[in-house]
Amino acid sequence: MRIALVHDYLMQGLRGAERVLAALHELFPHAPVFTLLHDPARMGPDSAAWDIRPSFLQRLPASRRLHKKLLPLMPRATESLRLQEYDLVLSDSSAWVKSVRSRPEAVHLCYCHSPARFLWFWSEEYLASSGLSPLARAATRRLLHRLRRWDAATCHRPTHYLANSRLTQGRIRQFYGRDSTLVYPPVDTELFLPCEEDEEYFLIVGALNPYKRVDLAVEACNRLGLPLVVIGDGPERPRLEALAGPTVRFLGHRPAEEVRHYVARCRAFLMPQEEDFGIAPLEAQSAGRPVIAFAGGGALETLLDGETGLFFTEQTPDSLAEALRRFPAEQFSRQRCRENALRFSKQRFQEEYLQALAQLLVERGLSLPPVPSAQV
Repeated sequence: MRIALVHDYLMQGLRGAERVLAALHELFPHAPVFTLLHDPARMGPDSAAWDIRPSFLQRLPASRRLHKKLLPLMPRATESLRLQEYDLVLSDSSAWVKSVRSRPEAVHLCYCHSPARFLWFWSEEYLASSGLSPLARAATRRLLHRLRRWDAATCHRPTHYLANSRLTQGRIRQFYGRDSTLVYPPVDTELFLPCEEDEEYFLIVGALNPYKRVDLAVEACNRLGLPLVVIGDGPERPRLEALAGPTVRFLGHRPAEEVRHYVARCRAFLMPQEEDFGIAPLEAQSAGRPVIAFAGGGALETLLDGETGLFFTEQTPDSLAEALRRFPAEQFSRQRCRENALRFSKQRFQEEYLQALAQLLVERGLSLPPVPSAQV
């Protein structure tokens, strides 16, 4: 059986979606990885040995630096990926590659992190943060409408969908009219381990984009004079640094080992945004650390309120500050936090993914291809 893996972009290192791809690549190490754009320098050594095949966008001048300006070309680039020779297409998508073209008789299983957020439910937020002039914003709004029509028209191309959360399941049903199977994404519980050292800072790790709502944490910690460490980079960083008081530190992008050091010693991990799932808070719980999260999205499926962390109910500095005031770190057991994270291990993800794939293949009179025995 000829197998292809497909991913939207390989541009930002091993973040949540890329970790799903890495777990799939462990199962099918000889499968080529098709993607729209690939930046080897940003991806680092973890994927250096993969057979990565980018689209024609890779050949455009400065495409990796200016990829956000290539929005009109994304449908064409997606449909240009050469998958006609493959019997099994395994896509990992939060925007484009669920719409790849494969042979009519091929099986296409799409692991969906979300229908494209900027097309379906964050369009205005996307435009507001774009920095475009009013005229350019109006043109982009029309472009998003055309892309949304294309996205809806191509939602039938996967044979079946897997969803990363119940929230995403609902969105797949709402926007695509398709059923899906729930398979939670993997958390690397073997890398994020408990530590006996305690420090007083609260922690945020992630891309500094507007929807991450890091501003809520900065304002809340400013008011209370609490130490906050922010790891990550992105377009919001200058604004957030201007907003920050003396107790807030921005460390930018840090090596993975240093990130794990900070996660394992923080007083609590903060998640002020609504995520489709949210892997970083589970990494903190894997390290025995509690989480203070907005009560929405995937956090409602992964955080045990009062056992592995606390919820705050409104996305305002006031609501988060109140949660910080009533946060008693000593009541949270490291063991209980880690036990909760272990429910989302990489091994569990790979087993459930293979079960869903095997069932889909059996329905078509096919059998599951061999996988490395250590991953079964």
